[in-house]
Amino acid sequence: MKIFVLRMLFVFGLGLAPASALAQSCTFTTTAMTFSGSPLQGGAIDATATLTSTCTAVLGLFREVLVCPNINAGTGGTVASGARTMTGPTALQFQLYQDSARQVVWGSYNWAFATRPPAILVGIFPILGTGTTTTTIYGRILPNQTTTPPGAYSSVFSGAQTPFRYRFDDGNGCGSGAGTTAATSFTASLNVAKDCLVSATNVNFGSRGILSSNVDATGAVNVTCSTTTPYSVSLGNGLNGTAPTARRMRKGVGTEYVTYGLYRDVNRLLPWGETIPTNTVAGTGNGLAQNIPVYATVPPQNTPSPGTYTDTVVITVTY
Repeated sequence: MKIFVLRMLFVFGLGLAPASALAQSCTFTTTAMTFSGSPLQGGAIDATATLTSTCTAVLGLFREVLVCPNINAGTGGTVASGARTMTGPTALQFQLYQDSARQVVWGSYNWAFATRPPAILVGIFPILGTGTTTTTIYGRILPNQTTTPPGAYSSVFSGAQTPFRYRFDDGNGCGSGAGTTAATSFTASLNVAKDCLVSATNVNFGSRGILSSNVDATGAVNVTCSTTTPYSVSLGNGLNGTAPTARRMRKGVGTEYVTYGLYRDVNRLLPWGETIPTNTVAGTGNGLAQNIPVYATVPPQNTPSPGTYTDTVVITVTY
């Protein structure tokens, strides 16, 4: 009896899946970049937004998806320097950055003003799985825009303004427009409210002996209000006074006083008080400091004992 033995070879090959099996898809969401503050202060105003990149890959085990989040100028456009602008009552300059120090501008492969966007790598670990990465976009309203009028300012980034590209990481970075295109959408905005700042130059009558004639001096109120903002400046009666021309400086904590008045005009005929609009000073802001003189007089009166006499007057700006 003969026995035949049949040997069969079973081969199972492991290799790379076809390109179609390695397809990836990404979606992007970005929070609003809402600034809060007043350009009238003169400094920069900072805010941030969060970009979330979510990528899914079929058989993308241990692969990384390269995301190139290109951000163009925005609907507000740019000025010649490359600063982005928000539209509103006027153009308000701002910028988007890749770093918290706000030194590296966040740009696009097809926007000439700025560097390329940061390369974001989204890791895909489980088969048929999803990876997510969050990235901060840093924004800044540029300083020295004190003349910005009140109003709503914004610039929108979506569609053609955010031509995000993604592909499996090939080591070539974000220098080109290669990859699949998607987009995100967000708005950078600032609501500029009416605002005023005030400071003062003290009134110093100097040293006098007998108070037998007028002693004149001047000071100043410096008002800075938002462009087109009407305002009124009131001066209180001080710590010891009862009327604009009956303010009183006191010696220490005692009971001796020197009466004086504050006026709106150099001839000292128009007392400066706190009744709007009867005896206050009105103006309209232009975003710059406006100097308003304060005219002061110590009239003739019984001379109290020698010493230093002082008073504090509250300045109120109503706008």
